[in-house]
Amino acid sequence: MVVPSGNESSATYFILIGLPGLEEAQFWLAFPLFSLYVIAVLGNLMIIYVVRTEHSLHEPMYIFLCMLSGLDILISTSSMPKMMAIFWFNSTTIQFDACLLQMFAIHSLSGMESTVLLAMAFDRYVAICHPLRHATVLTLPRVTKIGMAAVVRGAALMAPLPVFIKQLPFCHSNILSHSYCLHQDVMKLACADIRVNIIYGLIVIISAIGLDSLLISLSYLLILKTVLGLTREAQAKAFGTCVSHVCAVFIFYVPFIGLSIVHRFGKPHDSLLPIIMANTYLLVPPVLNPIVYGVKTKEIRQRIIRLFHVTTHTSDP
Repeated sequence: MVVPSGNESSATYFILIGLPGLEEAQFWLAFPLFSLYVIAVLGNLMIIYVVRTEHSLHEPMYIFLCMLSGLDILISTSSMPKMMAIFWFNSTTIQFDACLLQMFAIHSLSGMESTVLLAMAFDRYVAICHPLRHATVLTLPRVTKIGMAAVVRGAALMAPLPVFIKQLPFCHSNILSHSYCLHQDVMKLACADIRVNIIYGLIVIISAIGLDSLLISLSYLLILKTVLGLTREAQAKAFGTCVSHVCAVFIFYVPFIGLSIVHRFGKPHDSLLPIIMANTYLLVPPVLNPIVYGVKTKEIRQRIIRLFHVTTHTSDP
């Protein structure tokens, strides 16, 4: 759908692009991307299985980790099937409503993940700074309510975005600059005033990602203040329980911030950089989080090793 200049129309579909200039290579580049997706799904499913089947891991920290793993699976699945269809079958068309649904899923799930990371930081703060109150503050019903609040918050913050987009007229072009639908990408195609979309987008980023990252930083400043007053052995133990979560925070926020900066300040002729970053951004946390928690968390690492040990012995004749 390319509308002549000066005319306005309601979009019925959009065109998603693969990798401009690498059309011949993108078929083969899809294989490592698909492999990463499989690793992400299997790794996060393993984390969920281990925590669910190991009674000693039924604690707030690991329940939040299960929530994080579930969100990682959903986030990667919201974009990868269509991306693979583009790279392998040149299926670049996406219907308008399907694009809005994908956009809502990606943004809302990202907001939910940010909330869960904040909840995990709060869990570490209570466990280290107020250890005697940890069991009473973070009970199982309360952890469940926090998880539900993360879902409601993410969905509620992002729900207006598709509504705003649906009110916009589109003209000139319907070609998006990524392999999946993003709010900032879709709204740029509108031939109308998009200040409401821009302002609301900034409000969402500040009230969700900005506020969450600020509170996470504050919690770790308080944790650091408490830990510095402990013995060296206690310090090592406290830091050991936080390393995995700190890595997860950086894995989530650094690509997000990097992609946002490139979108806002990148030059037009550098268009391939944000596309490559966007194609890998939704895979980075889902792939790395299970690896980080599997390597850095002793309880999970031992349970996974034991699981493979039992499986190997079972398969032996």
